[in-house]
Amino acid sequence: MDAAAHERARPGLHGLVSAAARRAVALAFAAGVGLALAHGLAGGLARAGALSVSSPWMGQALAQHAVLMIGGFFGSVVALERAVALRHPAAFGVPAAASLGALGLLARLPEAGHALLTLAAAAFVGVNIVLWRRQRAGHTALLAVAAAAWLGAQAAWWMAARGSAAAAWPAAAVAAGFGFLVLTIAAERLEMTRLMRRRPAALWAFGAVVAAMGLAWPLSLRWPGGGGMLFGASLLALAAWLAAFDIARRTVTTQGLSRYMAVCLLGGYAWLGAAGMAWMATSWGAAAWRDTALHALGLGFVLSMVMGHAPVILPALLKVKLAYTPVFYLPLGLLHASLAVRVVSGPAWAADMGLWSASALAHAVALATFAATLAAAAWRGRSTRPAPRRA
Repeated sequence: MDAAAHERARPGLHGLVSAAARRAVALAFAAGVGLALAHGLAGGLARAGALSVSSPWMGQALAQHAVLMIGGFFGSVVALERAVALRHPAAFGVPAAASLGALGLLARLPEAGHALLTLAAAAFVGVNIVLWRRQRAGHTALLAVAAAAWLGAQAAWWMAARGSAAAAWPAAAVAAGFGFLVLTIAAERLEMTRLMRRRPAALWAFGAVVAAMGLAWPLSLRWPGGGGMLFGASLLALAAWLAAFDIARRTVTTQGLSRYMAVCLLGGYAWLGAAGMAWMATSWGAAAWRDTALHALGLGFVLSMVMGHAPVILPALLKVKLAYTPVFYLPLGLLHASLAVRVVSGPAWAADMGLWSASALAHAVALATFAATLAAAAWRGRSTRPAPRRA
């Protein structure tokens, strides 16, 4: 039996896992991801002064903002995507464990929450190693490196929560957590650059950028300033590489969904470069640029990538059809505009703290608008399906 026939003969998830187990995993995933996103956003709004902290749950959202967004939300979603790619029932336990870990943090059970998130990150490394053994390519190897970055970040957060980590560990954990997201996106884009002509030196340059980013994390534990400078420089170099070699340079001249995705990507690369410069400034001693460094990376780059890839990834994950319309540009434009306002009115400039808080609230509105746009696109896609033929 050839490989294709063997793959078709494999039982699907419905044949390997009971209906009760599937419902339990789906419920845990939905609850954990939804609450992690909601409280992660609430924590961000509280940090910007746009929301008051008036309950223990809000206090947890404020204290665990980075862990909830990077591990609880993005970690769960990325792990689900990899589980679908692996097509093995055990792989679906990774997003479920990450979601339950987020619930544990919100329930003020930090030991259980961090333990589950660390377990999920460790298992996620194994999932990516299996995928790399199936397809030995540069982008699959980079996905495994990204998973290892999540594991390092989550382990450092757990140690910091237990009071057994040095003072530099939480900052290094944030950098490694962002590294997990950045390298995951970079791996996806690296795969797409195969459609572009590139010289062998381009791959060597990409490898050097990844190596510098990986070196920055342990260096930050011993020398926070030097490690931060190296991490910021690697972000800036990666932005330049992606802008030079990504296929979005060509597809931005097309129409429809392809052009929208290219606009998301190129705008995200601009924010990635801005985040790199702000991260270096922060490491040099300009602490006021820290907010710009974190949110230019987390919102400007990562969320732009989410908006650009969601119309392609969601149909594959959820088996739904999305009908694209130019309305998709509305939440994207709101996100970029509000982030620009946040940068010019925030702590680095100390211009208008009220405007800075309002811009943070606009980020949440942009995300809610994007979710509504996706839901409307799915509804239109459902209504445009051809009617089933009668026998």
